[in-house]
Amino acid sequence: MTQRLHLVFGGELVSPARNVFRDVSKIHVVGIFPDYDSAHAAWKAHAQRTVDDAHVRYYIAHLHRLRDEERAASPTEELGE
Repeated sequence: MTQRLHLVFGGELVSPARNVFRDVSKIHVVGIFPDYDSAHAAWKAHAQRTVDDAHVRYYIAHLHRLRDEERAASPTEELGE
């Protein structure tokens, strides 16, 4: 059986319009989850707690996709400028 791990993390961004963290040493790592549903539940809980702060964002990174170079990356994996 293939394991599909998901990382949930977030923090304060430089600007709400860009996916660039203000201070990477302060990134909040929520955890690694064994399936998308549990990762989504954790992401949603943290995102809802910070909904009033436009500079804070949480993301789900699909760790299992990082091992497959042939597969296209999703927007949550590409946190570039």
